[in-house]
Amino acid sequence: MSNKKRYSMLASTAAVAFILAACGNGDTEDTTEETGNGTDTSEEVEDESGEDASAGDEVEPVEFDTRVENEGEAIDGGTLSIGYVSDSPFTGIFSTELYTGNPDAVVMGYMIGTLLGYDENYQIDDSGAATFELDQETNTVTMTIKDDVLWHDGEPLKAGDIAFAHEIIGHPDYTGVRYSGDLANIVGMEAFKNGEADSIEGITVVDDKTIEIEYQSVGVQMLQAGGGVWGYAAPRHYLEGIPVAELESAPEIRENPIGFGPFKVDNIVPGESVSYTAFEDYYRGAPKLDRIELETVPTSTAVAAMENAQYDIFEGMPTDQYENYENIPGYTNLGVDDTAYTYIGFKLGEWQEAETDEDGNIVEPAQNVYNEDAKMADKNLRQAMAYAIDNDAVGSRFYQGLRRRANSPIIPNFSDYYAEDLEGYPFDPDRANEILDEAGYKDTNGDDIRETPEGEELVINFASMSGGEVAEPIVEYYMQSWERVGLKVELLDGRLHEFNSFYDRVEADDPDIDIYQGAWGTGFDPTPEGLYGRFAPFNYTRWATEENDELMEAMTSTEGFDIEWRAEKFKEWQEYFMDELPVIPTLFRKAVTPVNNRVGAYDITVGEDPDTEGVGLHTLYLISEDRATE
Repeated sequence: MSNKKRYSMLASTAAVAFILAACGNGDTEDTTEETGNGTDTSEEVEDESGEDASAGDEVEPVEFDTRVENEGEAIDGGTLSIGYVSDSPFTGIFSTELYTGNPDAVVMGYMIGTLLGYDENYQIDDSGAATFELDQETNTVTMTIKDDVLWHDGEPLKAGDIAFAHEIIGHPDYTGVRYSGDLANIVGMEAFKNGEADSIEGITVVDDKTIEIEYQSVGVQMLQAGGGVWGYAAPRHYLEGIPVAELESAPEIRENPIGFGPFKVDNIVPGESVSYTAFEDYYRGAPKLDRIELETVPTSTAVAAMENAQYDIFEGMPTDQYENYENIPGYTNLGVDDTAYTYIGFKLGEWQEAETDEDGNIVEPAQNVYNEDAKMADKNLRQAMAYAIDNDAVGSRFYQGLRRRANSPIIPNFSDYYAEDLEGYPFDPDRANEILDEAGYKDTNGDDIRETPEGEELVINFASMSGGEVAEPIVEYYMQSWERVGLKVELLDGRLHEFNSFYDRVEADDPDIDIYQGAWGTGFDPTPEGLYGRFAPFNYTRWATEENDELMEAMTSTEGFDIEWRAEKFKEWQEYFMDELPVIPTLFRKAVTPVNNRVGAYDITVGEDPDTEGVGLHTLYLISEDRATE
């Protein structure tokens, strides 16, 4: 018997799972209901009545079921109505290679189809569209498409479509943000990216169903969904004639997209709604529903929409309003620990585009460049700002116990790698003052505001997004908390910013932004390289150090196949990260999904196989023509 270390498994097209799986190493998360600023004037966080909401007055954490089954006979067909709660319109980029924001991931999730599924630990398993085999000895991944997987126009999904997705991202004219160290790890990818080769050496289409991809090195993270292997396909026959630089605006992406998921797009009203019809030739079986209608719902009207039973399922229901909808008749609230966290980031440098020679060849890759003279470069200042804010109270009071203070940028869902014992930055304004005093931030003119150690005025510009009811109160609370320790923090342009314009400015390293508040969907791989690596475009802080590089390399090395060894490296990195503190992880969170009682069964359990005990989009059914109101 061969002594090769081989890992064989299957992959899935579970469309709902795609919403965060596509984040892989980091996708922007729609944070319209979880960022903000407002009007708190007390020494502690207060609710609207002025009642003390300090960490000592915590609300008990809320526990949820992850599955609901309602009694009744399935009706024939029917239309499922989904309310996607967001104050940010979806851009309408129906492409895994080109989209950036979570709103687009949500609307794509019902139709796009994926290759790589996962179990309850987010590890690639046997639940889907293609077999997956990782050969550690030869540094290769082999994917073999299963029978009868078709694109929505009836053409078969081919191995060449998986290759084409890689070619789009690696093309010199690619305009998206998906190119990362994971893709550069493919043999020959950098030569293709630099225009030095017409094809990617390490990608071999063996036949219509089988593709082999050779990497320079493989790591254990590649066994995780979204953990280093690009697990999506793009229809070569449908898109190949469009120049890569023009793909993002092409009607084949924006108006008439195709996928291989259980539903196909019927009509799009940009930013507002999408209509889907059942794809009768879906390889797992024809959907039981006839149609899905998805509409965006502002956070301000979401509760009223639920009270009026306007939708069967609410995606992204704001947790800051949970007490207003937890007992609305006709609905069951399901919930899971979200694969996401909110954070406050410090701008510490800038993104440097790739340097090329006179022939256009890349001599220095695009990367994050740390600026030791940045306003927020002193980690003492960053640590003091973390101690000055009470995120235990924010999670307890503003989110009724559905969020809690984060102590790490690794979420608890990744239990093998999460540093549970790490203290993080609990509320300690005395410690904040002490750190600032020792670092030389002093009030030199008697106005209760600290100057820099050089005696210069210190004004910190804070960018955050508009959103739900707590958007303004939370940011205002943060700013006032910082003021109480002598730091002057002002809201960028004196207002909150809409999701897309906010991220445009953050990505562009707008010099007017010193700190910003956002959230990350982590995807299903704990490896943080795509969010905090030197070559990661999503590393919006632009923090980069040699020690961070070394720890990132260790976490993705072949030694990492020893899980205990890898877990230790993760914990080393978390300790280092939380000391350097390029971002303050603020809140871990629950995701709540209200489901109307006319839906026969709905399951958001992580890793459930819809062909066995789970519920997939193609198996959804209704038990009544009318939406339940009790």
